[in-house]
Parts: sequence; structure tokens; C-alpha cells
Amino acid sequence: MSSAALYGEEPEPGEQLPAGRLCVPVRPGSGGCVTRLFRTPVGGRTAVAFTGPARLRAVLGAAQPWIVLAEPALRALMEPLGVRELRIDPVLTAPAPASSAAPAAVPLSGPRPLAVLAK
Repeated sequence: MSSAALYGEEPEPGEQLPAGRLCVPVRPGSGGCVTRLFRTPVGGRTAVAFTGPARLRAVLGAAQPWIVLAEPALRALMEPLGVRELRIDPVLTAPAPASSAAPAAVPLSGPRPLAVLAK
């Protein structure tokens, strides 16, 4: 009997392995739940999933709704949308933008005369 049969084959470095059951963030949609998509640091769309509810809550908050999907099912849902990237257990997320209103326009104290050209 070979060692590969006893211990299984070791994956190649960088080889993607199925993650099993994943907690996938969703949002309400007209027909039920819709998988949330996120942006990568360079602006591309990506699906995000977590290996457990605690990890999802730590990154997205306790109020974030989620469903359980297997990795192949999530990838199959994203393929028609052209989303091929999946981030599992992301820990770095951009903070919510601070609500900074544009500076208010300062009204003029009164009408300003126009310069008249002398002829």
C-alpha cells in the first residue's frame, strides 16, 4: 500500500481546497436573500464567506444576516454575475466612510457691485 493511500495526497502550495460549509453574508431582496458582494482593494467584485458565525460577526457585526452554503454552491451562484473571486475569512475591511457633509456655502453679506468698464 502506498503512503498516498494511507495519508492522502498533500495539496500543492497555493492549491485551492473546498472550504466546506461557509457562512455567507446576505441582504434582503425581492425574492428572498441575496448574496452580498464586496469590493477588493483595487475595486474588483468579490464574494466573501466565513468558516464560522463568530468570524462573520467579528468582521461584519452581529446584525449581518447570513446563510450556510458550500463553497461550490457559492461559486456557482456568483459565476453568472462574472464574479470569480472568493475571499474566505477576510479580516481586513475598510471602515465605513465617515459622514462628512460638504462644507456649507457661506452666503454673501449683500450684493456686490459689478465693475463698470469706462469708455
